[in-house]
Amino acid sequence: MSKHSSDLNNLISHIALYDSESAYKQFFKYLFPVLYRFSYCLLKSKELSEEVASDVMITLWKNRKNLPKLENVKVYALVIARNLSLNVLNKHSRHELVSIDDIEIEVALDSLNPEQLLINGELKKRLEQATQSLPDKCKMVFKLIKEDGLSYKETASLLNISVKTVDAHLVTALKKLALVLHMEVNLL
Repeated sequence: MSKHSSDLNNLISHIALYDSESAYKQFFKYLFPVLYRFSYCLLKSKELSEEVASDVMITLWKNRKNLPKLENVKVYALVIARNLSLNVLNKHSRHELVSIDDIEIEVALDSLNPEQLLINGELKKRLEQATQSLPDKCKMVFKLIKEDGLSYKETASLLNISVKTVDAHLVTALKKLALVLHMEVNLL
């Protein structure tokens, strides 16, 4: 178990056992941005995404006694965010139900740290175009694993697909990005 997940488990224990508001504030600082980014991918609205992320955090606080029983609170929270986001989309949609498969996803390469991606402006633009041209499910998998740090298994459960499918989507995304990088290297 990583130090990060043991810190998170300690926060969750303090929230559940002692109703610790200071632990909840730290937990909120960690989880709210993850929920916001994920919701924003689906909703493309700052206000609605903040609302969904806030609602998830309120739900987690209300259910704090049960949090230690959950295998993965982050994935649980993301599943709630996904469901709330889809509810919002369906409420605002005048036609048939919206599924996660119908949503266009955008990937922000800014969240990759400089060590992961040392690139100039032109290449960054080409990589962003390459990621935007990926199929939406492929983009979502890339975002959840590379930006939000979810595991293949967590991503699979969140998107209701198999781990093999997650792997296939990530391979597709990485091949496309590698092609762009390879072309750039050959141009130098």
